[in-house]
Amino acid sequence: MTPAIFGISGLELTVDERAFFKEAEPAGYILFARNCESRDQLRRLTDDLRGIHGRERLIVSIDQEGGRVARMKPPVWQRYPAGEAFAKLWEIAPASAIEAARANAEAMGRELAEMGITVDFHAPFDVRRPETDDVIGDRALGSEPMQVAALGRAVLDGMGRAGVVGCLKHMPGHGRATCDSHKELPYVSASDIELGIDIEPFRTLSAHSLGMSAHIVFEAWDADNPATLSKTVIGEVIRGRIGFDGLLLTDDIDMQALDGTVPDRAERALAAGCDIVLNCWAKMDDQAAIAERLGAMRAATAERLERVHAAMGEPRDGPDTAKLLAKRDALLAIVEDRTG
Repeated sequence: MTPAIFGISGLELTVDERAFFKEAEPAGYILFARNCESRDQLRRLTDDLRGIHGRERLIVSIDQEGGRVARMKPPVWQRYPAGEAFAKLWEIAPASAIEAARANAEAMGRELAEMGITVDFHAPFDVRRPETDDVIGDRALGSEPMQVAALGRAVLDGMGRAGVVGCLKHMPGHGRATCDSHKELPYVSASDIELGIDIEPFRTLSAHSLGMSAHIVFEAWDADNPATLSKTVIGEVIRGRIGFDGLLLTDDIDMQALDGTVPDRAERALAAGCDIVLNCWAKMDDQAAIAERLGAMRAATAERLERVHAAMGEPRDGPDTAKLLAKRDALLAIVEDRTG
């Protein structure tokens, strides 16, 4: 099995994609808006991916957070609020904010599960700061580590109730980045002590099975390499101080924060300690080169991947999506009632 998650070019698999995926057997796939047109079409696509591998438990992933990060869009699918909505409710009623975040995530997870999606790269556990770049911005769940951890736990729990695996991202924290890592490499000059704030939400949820790295240079830890490519940050901070022993994915390896060719980046990420390379753009040349360069999955990665597979499942019995959304909306209305 290739230790990579690959993108798909369109609404259905091409002949070349089908042949390549069957041969390379990637760890999973990631979907974008270009892959999501209708309910019937999307379900056919995810069923087709499972058919290639001949098994039900497979990473079929998406970035579906709510707000501006939504690959499955209205009117076909529900609209969900960004994390900031739950952060505002926390300021008034923390327990209600947790319940609203959990209900929202379960409703979202049920919709994803219906489409055959098993993993959602949600939620951001990044602690927001005044200087935080807008690439995180209103996606953040708060500015205090305890709040971010509590609301993030609620998101993971809600997703889990729907049979979908959520994700701890972006380890060891994206909140101090003052530029967008999609476009350039952020440098963070905060001290080791200051960065303790950023890693705290990840430490709290470190037993979770799935996480994602950040393309950010933390000068106090490794002034020469972004976290994704740093043996020091992955080994001593993510695996060590945070205590995360789950499946560690790179953020999209094609982002402009990283230098070198895409296959070079992929090889360096695994050498640094990442388990899986995430390559989103469905460029066949890059995907083929990644598969050739990375070779077979390491035994430790395979064991961590199995833990992610084990966390997938059928939605638990409980309220349907409409009732979950009604509960969320009633709780979020507290903010307007108190401030309006």
